[in-house]
Amino acid sequence: MKRETGILLHITSLSSPYGIGDLGPEAYRFADFLSKTKQSLWQVLPFNPTNPAHGNSPYSCVSAFAANSLLVSPELLVKDGFLSEKDLQPLPAFPTEKVNYLKAIAYKERLLNIACQRFKGMGDRNEYEKFCSENSHWLEDFTLFIAIKSFFGGKVWGEWPKELRDREPESLKAIAKKLQNEIEREKFTQYLFFKQWFKLKSCCNQNGIRIIGDIPIYVNYDSADVWVNPEIFKLNEEKRPVFVAGVPPDYFSETGQLWGNPIYNWDILKERNYEWWIQRMEHALKIYDVVRIDHFRGLVDFWEVPAGEQTAVNGKWVDAPAEDFFSLLLNIFPNLPIIAEDLGFLSPRVKEVMQIFGFPGMKVLLFAFGEDNPTHPYLPYTYEKNSVVYTGTHDNNTARGWFEKEATPEEKERVLRYLGHKIPSKNIHWELIQLAMMSVANTALFPMQDILGLGQEARMNQPSSAEKNWEWRMLPEQLTSAPAEKLLELTETYGRAVREQG
Repeated sequence: MKRETGILLHITSLSSPYGIGDLGPEAYRFADFLSKTKQSLWQVLPFNPTNPAHGNSPYSCVSAFAANSLLVSPELLVKDGFLSEKDLQPLPAFPTEKVNYLKAIAYKERLLNIACQRFKGMGDRNEYEKFCSENSHWLEDFTLFIAIKSFFGGKVWGEWPKELRDREPESLKAIAKKLQNEIEREKFTQYLFFKQWFKLKSCCNQNGIRIIGDIPIYVNYDSADVWVNPEIFKLNEEKRPVFVAGVPPDYFSETGQLWGNPIYNWDILKERNYEWWIQRMEHALKIYDVVRIDHFRGLVDFWEVPAGEQTAVNGKWVDAPAEDFFSLLLNIFPNLPIIAEDLGFLSPRVKEVMQIFGFPGMKVLLFAFGEDNPTHPYLPYTYEKNSVVYTGTHDNNTARGWFEKEATPEEKERVLRYLGHKIPSKNIHWELIQLAMMSVANTALFPMQDILGLGQEARMNQPSSAEKNWEWRMLPEQLTSAPAEKLLELTETYGRAVREQG
């Protein structure tokens, strides 16, 4: 329950010569920045594999366990002998401020193919074999899923031949033999990611920095998880969704958000002692130190929309067995380090479950000034200690972008009235960061864009838009001493330099 602070920056947003942020030198440089400014937490977005067909969103989950091979560092592959310097050439003309996903995918795929071929000629495979054995409960099915999907030209698994759709053992065995090379390549790329990630995480942990990971509550219909475990989702006899997920009309959309993910069948999950969710949480707690559950509400009560609807309006709220589920989780993981993403409209039951189990919720400063309400729950003086305050999240504009481009004159007036003085818009980010730092909330987290004072051009995601999201990247020259000194000063001033507290 110590006071602490940290930065939200996804791996893709790091600088790198190879088109997209990765787990290489710039990740270690950023970890050094966190250490020098006495930050205790580094929050990342989900590591799930992404796909241009789904807007490259890390929340579009084709596996609850697998990781995104785009984040593998070519420089570390050279260091480990899987590539040569010559293999890195020719280097495409990548943009530096944005991710060009199609270019990055083509380049990384070529490098990973070379690395895989080279690995076949190496003698020592013990570390790789150990990884495959320890992760076999998800790795075997995921790699087979990806190989079959590629074999059928990217077809959704529900459209595969019936014997493969329904996972008939002999048919799976035959196609696995046929696609053995493709399966081995997928296993190897997963091995590379986790090999690089655990080294980086270890470095962070040794310097007093814990990793906050983010898990999407739902997985895609076209995912290894649904293919392998159709019974734990609400599907019909043809293995198609009967209901899909979303949220009703809210801050972001008048017609709600229709996500389209299949809904969990909680009756079956309960019968099976929530085995799939327990495996998922165990996996998440290996790769992260703290887990933020996106759309936490869906584990308490969820918005269920009949499949085929065009919007999320005609859904209904359905209860999940939250108390039973979390009681079991806490029996297995006694100090379950969860942050509940509890933004938006909440039922009393959601708040009750969070209170029973002691899960901290989120407070977003950018939402605090939208109405003339001196007791607004996101105003800092209303916080409780067991909460996590953000200036904004990956779904919001940057603090400066919001103030300059989105805030109404009334909202700006309320901000300035709360601060007690006038300020130029170029300084709004530090004013909001200071408000969060001085609050009683135990944890304060800030998007890196706000530390740098960037405008709306640096926004990470706009939920109402399917294009040009998840592209922002930090430039190497932006990581200067000025924001570092200011961040360190505020961290120390408001008692959040945890390592000094002992």
